[in-house]
Amino acid sequence: LFFMQPKQCIAIIDSIKAYAKQNPTEAQVYEDWFQAVVNLRDALPQDKRFDAYKYSGELRSVCATMMGKMKTGEDVAKVYDIISRTYLFEAKDVFDSYCIYLEWNRAPEKKFYQPRRKVLLTLVRDLEDLFFHRVEFLGVSQPPRTGKSTLCIFFITWLMGNRPDVASVMSGHSDKLTNGFYGEVLSIITDPVTYNWGKIFPDVQLVDKSAKDESVDLNRKKRFPTLTCRSIGGTLTGAVEIGEGGVLYSDDLIEDLEESLNVERLNNKYDAYLNQLKDRKKQGALELMVGTRWNVLDPLGRIQSQYADNPKYRFRVIPAVDENGHSNFNYDYGVGFDDAYYADMKASIDDATWWAKYMGKPYVREGLLFPADELRYFNGVLPDGEPDRKLMVEDIAWGGGDFTSGPIAYVYNGSVFIPDVVFNNGDKTVTKPETVGKIIQHKLNTYRGEANNGGDEYCDSIDSMLRQRGYHCSVRSQRAPSGQSKLSRIIQYAPDIKRFYFLDEKHQSKEYKAFMEQVTMFTQLGKVPHDDAPDSLDKILDNALTAWEEQYGTGPSETTLALRFKG
Repeated sequence: LFFMQPKQCIAIIDSIKAYAKQNPTEAQVYEDWFQAVVNLRDALPQDKRFDAYKYSGELRSVCATMMGKMKTGEDVAKVYDIISRTYLFEAKDVFDSYCIYLEWNRAPEKKFYQPRRKVLLTLVRDLEDLFFHRVEFLGVSQPPRTGKSTLCIFFITWLMGNRPDVASVMSGHSDKLTNGFYGEVLSIITDPVTYNWGKIFPDVQLVDKSAKDESVDLNRKKRFPTLTCRSIGGTLTGAVEIGEGGVLYSDDLIEDLEESLNVERLNNKYDAYLNQLKDRKKQGALELMVGTRWNVLDPLGRIQSQYADNPKYRFRVIPAVDENGHSNFNYDYGVGFDDAYYADMKASIDDATWWAKYMGKPYVREGLLFPADELRYFNGVLPDGEPDRKLMVEDIAWGGGDFTSGPIAYVYNGSVFIPDVVFNNGDKTVTKPETVGKIIQHKLNTYRGEANNGGDEYCDSIDSMLRQRGYHCSVRSQRAPSGQSKLSRIIQYAPDIKRFYFLDEKHQSKEYKAFMEQVTMFTQLGKVPHDDAPDSLDKILDNALTAWEEQYGTGPSETTLALRFKG
């Protein structure tokens, strides 16, 4: 037999592509093109086979374009068949192609994946990275009924087909949950009418299944089956194992809001996870954890806190709506949820459930300093007349995840209104022009920036940029008080900050919404990743005290807002 080298295969593909451009309606050319791509993959070493999929993807794209230009129905059918075969060709190695070909025979409106693909493709790529050990742990949070469980079922069946001799485990909070998962996996593997699993993995056979043990074994019967589904409250120790290349898949270990509020139950659940699930992983085993982020102390939260800086640990959160309130799950065929649905849901449920269940952010009730329902709001219309003072006090950051936070304060007879903010996690090339623009827009005559960590240089730049635009403003840098922690300072000023007037939600810009989210989620328990927004609010008050002391030589005997801002 004559085996071609990859370069020869690529040369043949290129010549076929050139011929196809000259003869685009000749169906046979696409068949030849496909066979040439198959030859290329056979010629490539195992670790280079993905190079061939670039060519099959290009072929598929061309065929899709030519579908409507074929001269006969027979030619249309040939080209359509080639498209399906490109997906089958890639399905063992490309999870996206697997998900598409798995349901190829189903009516479009009955398919799970393709109507949701535009959103779920991000998660599909995450799961593929997990499969190929690019990451070792993947944490996933999405709103209810958006497809994360079904997609993970697809993933497990893909893993099982590729690694039938490796044991994996699925666990959750209840037997009902794991039994449902077991049934769905079995359906995909054994239903050739609905699913093409058998065509993708023709050499893999189901050899054993047990509804009692919720287990599925492929190729040969083993002590630890290819997949075992077992609730975290069930018998796990000694009964399951996760082999090298296998996956420990945990789905909703915390059952509901009620359980998340019980610290003792959370601790017990985490101990059970460590002692009954994690310790069943062999070296090289992978982990997928899906769950609603009810509490910072839930298993997913603790793992994220422990491994936040580990590049092998990835945490994917897809919230219900984007920063503008638009749905992230407006799927085709009406199987998703539109803007109005989520707006109604947010208005109908409490903040804790909305943020945890729908936005993927654990809502810490204990120790909240600025609960949203305890703050004051206004509709964007400021009081009549000129304010006593207008100022901006900015907590300066240099990017890297931290936010430059600069609330703008208008003071009327001791009442503080916050009509606008700078709140941006970009670097100084982004935040400096924005800050200057806000100063000029609001005609501010006072700007104070925190001088720590190079903030004095930042303030000098702000001053210079304002002068270049012919605008006069008192720009000064001010160091954060020493001898007092940031947290204690925020706590000290919290009662007065709660008397500020903030824009109501419908009048908030994208940055203002993000600013308020950080304010209202801030807890004195010290378990929040960012405190830039509340810290910048306390600086407004601190600046007022400093100004008072500079004028009178001592702090005020009363610390009411009126005394701080008048005079």
